[in-house]
Order: sequence, then C-alpha cells, then structure tokens
Amino acid sequence: MPEVKYANTLLQSFDSELIDRLHLKSVAFKVGHEIEFPGKPIKHLFFLEEGMASMTTTFKNGSEVEVGMFGYESVIGVSALMGTKQSLNRVYTQIAGWGYRCKCEAAVTEFSRCGPFQRLALRYVQAQLVQCAQSAGCNAEHSNEQRLARWLLICADRVHGDQFKMSQEFLSHMLGSTRSTVTLAAGRLKEEKLITYRRAEIAIVDRKGLEKRACECYGIIKQHLDSSRYRHAHSHRQAVRRGRRHSRRCPDTRVFLGGDRPWHQWPSSFRAAS
Repeated sequence: MPEVKYANTLLQSFDSELIDRLHLKSVAFKVGHEIEFPGKPIKHLFFLEEGMASMTTTFKNGSEVEVGMFGYESVIGVSALMGTKQSLNRVYTQIAGWGYRCKCEAAVTEFSRCGPFQRLALRYVQAQLVQCAQSAGCNAEHSNEQRLARWLLICADRVHGDQFKMSQEFLSHMLGSTRSTVTLAAGRLKEEKLITYRRAEIAIVDRKGLEKRACECYGIIKQHLDSSRYRHAHSHRQAVRRGRRHSRRCPDTRVFLGGDRPWHQWPSSFRAAS
C-alpha cells in the first residue's frame, strides 16, 4: 500500500507502526458537527486534516464562550488520555472539513507505551494551555475589534485560507459577545478595508493590516503553535536519523506526578473520571 501523507501535524510525526496501532478511520465534519458535549462520554480522539473546530464553555442561560480552537495541528479528546471519561465542554465544527478518529482504548494503550505518542500529546496539551491562558487575558483586556482580528487570523492560519463562512451567532459565541457587538466590530474592520463580510461569508483582504489591528495575543499564540509544530517535526527527524527507541521510563509522566511509574500503574485516583 502507498504511504499516506497526513496534513495533521501529530500524525506526520508518527511512524507507520504507531499509525497502524491506532486503527484510524476517516471521518467527514459538516458545519456544526458535534464532537463532544458536556456530560457525554469521550469515545474517540480526532485528528483534523482540514477544517476547524471550537471548544466552548456553556452556561445555564445557554450562552457560550470559546475556550479553545482546533485545526490541523490538533488532537481532539486528549483529556481522555489523562483519565477523563466524560467531556466537560462542547466541541463542534466551525468550518467543514475532514480528518481521522481512533477509539479511546487504542489511544490510551498507545499513551501507556511512553513513546512518541505520549510525548507529543503532552506537548500539544501544553500548547492548548498557552492558547487558553492567552485568550482569557485577551477577552478581559482588549477591544472587540482587536479580539475579532486575532480570532480571524488564527482561524485563517488553521484552514490555510483567507475566506470562510461564519455566521454572526458563531462569532458571538467565539467572542463571548452579543450579535450586535459582533456586527459593529466586523463593520469597523470592513470600513477599514481589512475584511469583507456578507451573508455569513468572511474574507480577509488585507492580512498585514489585520495583523496590525489585532492585539499582541495573535503573535504570541501563533509563535507558540509554530514552534510546537517545529519541535514535532524536528523530534521525528532526530528519532529517524538516530534509529533510537524511546525510553519506557516515561520521563513526561514524572513531570506531572513526580513518580517514575508508567501510566497504567498510576493510582486509580489519577485515572478516574474527572
């Protein structure tokens, strides 16, 4: 069989034997496709090849605020590797695309091998924490126009394009604002000839200008994601060139728990559902 070329950054870093152990299945994502929902069990991990998904926190009044974004550099459902059984957030597709999924059981087994899958999964968790922390500060400190510019740029980076469909309702969820606030912010960016916005279709027409209009949070998040992708690729090349097997002593596990036992030997309290 010909070798499959993956767009997903993590899948690119895995060798064929690891890929085979995950038993990947392709899956298409329509706009609004529900991937995770609060209280529902996490059954699969997802690796996006194209498209974009968002993770939101939902409140009692029905409002939502975005707390994470997923693109081709992502793995969705990674909390299941840390012992979470049920999702705490809603995750759904914002921009249609496709990707691969694997069962949680296969992913947990691979994670417990303490090899490249574990190392890169934890590295991705770190990238997500940086993104969430920066977004929280951004929402509290910066203007709606700055936040919208940041969000559109990050979205464009993930889909490798400057044009995509996005409703006002989705944008209001992402920014934690009302539709009228989003309309005003998008209108200002449109007046400045940075974007066009018509019938839920957004196009970035002046990327450099939009980058100047965005807050510094865009550069911080982008730099961290880019450096993370570089480390993924560099680590993979080093492993192939040296021909070394990864240690089974789980050095990444010790960072979190202070012990030297592999994942499947952790106390049950660490592996129970959160």
